[in-house]
Amino acid sequence: LASGIGDALSTWFEARACARSGATTMAGGRCTQAALALAELCFNTLVEEGEKAIMAARLHVVTDALDRVVEANTYLSGVGFESGGLAAAHAIHNGMTVLPETHHYFHGEKVAFGTLVQLILEDAPKAELETVAGLCRNIGLPITLAELGVKEHVAEKMHQVAEATCVKGETIYNMPGDITVERVCAALLVADQYGQQFHQQAS
Repeated sequence: LASGIGDALSTWFEARACARSGATTMAGGRCTQAALALAELCFNTLVEEGEKAIMAARLHVVTDALDRVVEANTYLSGVGFESGGLAAAHAIHNGMTVLPETHHYFHGEKVAFGTLVQLILEDAPKAELETVAGLCRNIGLPITLAELGVKEHVAEKMHQVAEATCVKGETIYNMPGDITVERVCAALLVADQYGQQFHQQAS
């Protein structure tokens, strides 16, 4: 469930990026107003209900919050990404797969960190970073590279990840602005530093 939230967490930010850049969506068209609205509803639902849904799941009970998060993780995120588009967060996930130490982590765990990286890459408002990092931390999703098993030779490995993220045809190019290996590598390292600092301030 937490991994599903991590995957769905990116939906709004990736669809928004595609709308801003005029990118082609996964369905082959342009981002629609309906897709954007569902993607934003997906994000708002996760922020409002995510922690409560995780609590219900841990207790093996069904609550309204759990129902709403399941809807967000499946329907809202599904339509949101298909008709809204993918951007940096999922490309970062794909780039992370070059590192063997990340292989046993769930898709949504890597996408959650990728969402933080995308927000750094687009210089998103601090409030958005805090909201995403806070939700991730509270439900057990990674916001640092160490939490994804990357603990040694970090700068070198992030350059490898950035190179894999920026291969031709990746969804990273749906982001507005110029995309380079160096910019992506910098965003990876800064997102990790932000996550570390967030943990320190919250503890």
